[in-house]
Amino acid sequence: MNPQPPPFLDTRSLRDALGEFATGVAVVTARAADGQPVGVTINSFASVSLEPPLVLWSLGLQSPSLAVFESCSHYAVHILAADQVEWSQRFSQSQDAKFAGIATKVGAGGTPILPGCSAWFECRSQARYPGGDHIILVGHVENFSRQEKPPLIFHGGQYRTLA
Repeated sequence: MNPQPPPFLDTRSLRDALGEFATGVAVVTARAADGQPVGVTINSFASVSLEPPLVLWSLGLQSPSLAVFESCSHYAVHILAADQVEWSQRFSQSQDAKFAGIATKVGAGGTPILPGCSAWFECRSQARYPGGDHIILVGHVENFSRQEKPPLIFHGGQYRTLA
């Protein structure tokens, strides 16, 4: 018996269907080997385990920041607050001055910590797995904090907030 090839999937329609799953919006930051801060916007974040405390996220293989996140010892995942849409847009673009005007603190491994987020998680890089056109990164949470601030939500291709 010969397996049948999968039916053609229209990637735009698939993306629209996946957009029906409401997600939070996060920025992941790290420090490059040359000391420069690096950050990317993601919406692929999940808790994996409480013991040990593990989280995961994914990054596209075409990301200019891929090499940094594949090699760094630590990174921080920041759950953006509803009033941080501008940061989501800023860190989703390829620009040099992503951190301009942001008073960051220094976390584990020199990781930049963004202020005013709903929550943040300082992670030691634990594992990386191939995931199609992305890499899946698993981090061991070493420190975290949260504030009573509503999170930024993304659904159906638009930013949203909790009612």
